[in-house]
Amino acid sequence: MPAKRITTFDDWVDLFRVWQKDIGVDYPEIVNYNFEAKFGPMRSSEVEFGAFKGRPKWDRVIQIPDQRMRDALLNLIVYQGDTEFASVEQQRRLFEQSPSEHDRQSLCRVVTEEMRHGWQMCHLLVNHFGYSGRVEAQKMLERRAFDQKRLLGAFNQEVNNWLDFFTYTDFVDRDGKFQLTMLSYSGFAPLAQSMIPMLREESFHLGTGQDGIKRIVRAGVVPLAIVQKFINKWVPVSCDLFGVDRSSSAHWFYVWGLKGRYDEPQAKQEADLERMNEHSRSLFHLECQKLIEQINKNVPAGQTLLYVPDLKFNRQIGEFAGQPYSVTGEELSPLAHQEQLREMLPQPEDIKLVNEIQATEPCWIAPKGAME
Repeated sequence: MPAKRITTFDDWVDLFRVWQKDIGVDYPEIVNYNFEAKFGPMRSSEVEFGAFKGRPKWDRVIQIPDQRMRDALLNLIVYQGDTEFASVEQQRRLFEQSPSEHDRQSLCRVVTEEMRHGWQMCHLLVNHFGYSGRVEAQKMLERRAFDQKRLLGAFNQEVNNWLDFFTYTDFVDRDGKFQLTMLSYSGFAPLAQSMIPMLREESFHLGTGQDGIKRIVRAGVVPLAIVQKFINKWVPVSCDLFGVDRSSSAHWFYVWGLKGRYDEPQAKQEADLERMNEHSRSLFHLECQKLIEQINKNVPAGQTLLYVPDLKFNRQIGEFAGQPYSVTGEELSPLAHQEQLREMLPQPEDIKLVNEIQATEPCWIAPKGAME
């Protein structure tokens, strides 16, 4: 990527086109998409929570009354945008092994909409944050997931095959739904208005993942034990994406009216400012359990059902980070924990087997519409 700094959004668009080609996703149906910033209606024109509740939402950064708040808002937008471009890079190699034309078109749509979401965040940065915003928008196109340069570790991991992709979109993109929903209540109006179209598009990504896992389970070719390993891979990663426990950042995001709770409109109690991330994470985990219940309707009678790993399993962030807990939540010895990780997470031989099945078994996934 060129070192010259951008000065306009058109400059950024030129870099965006270079980035598409550089990572190998310059397919005609993607590059010919009409990328644009989209805005939708807000729930309220007033700040809905925190210290500025009841005041008009801010339309411009200069209206935000404290530099710390402006810096925090910039940080929220940068991290959200970085995940969007990173997910495209993670999924870039799947086009060559699509199980059907339907799946290829679904992948095209998912990837294109993730690009548009990153475009949206960079549009905000360039148009509202001056020089700092332009620098951050450019850096977003210079980092690479496959070089381990993305801001969050989850988005530097490999997505190796379509089972990986479906579990990723079902769970990691579901964390995305939670994050976008929380930002849709933001006191910064352009950010809140950006979230409605993004959430509408994100719902397709979640459905793609959930339906894909159902179709794999329904076909009965990929062993359920391996499907479970990929669930065990991505659910803890998704839980980590909610951030550290007792987060001071989440505390101030709420106090400053920048990012609400996932269930903000329905919440009856005052926000527990010391446990903001924990609250959202617990709601996410409950939703995952309901998803697995739906998938299990496609498991043949007599076979072991799939499950959601315990919140403490294989965590890298928060209270349980690096702690030796089993997939069902029991504390283990360090040696037993290492064996548990080898047994419960995808290993190279598992990835090889899935890749071989997808390359040689034409019926490894049920057709669209065949699942419960």
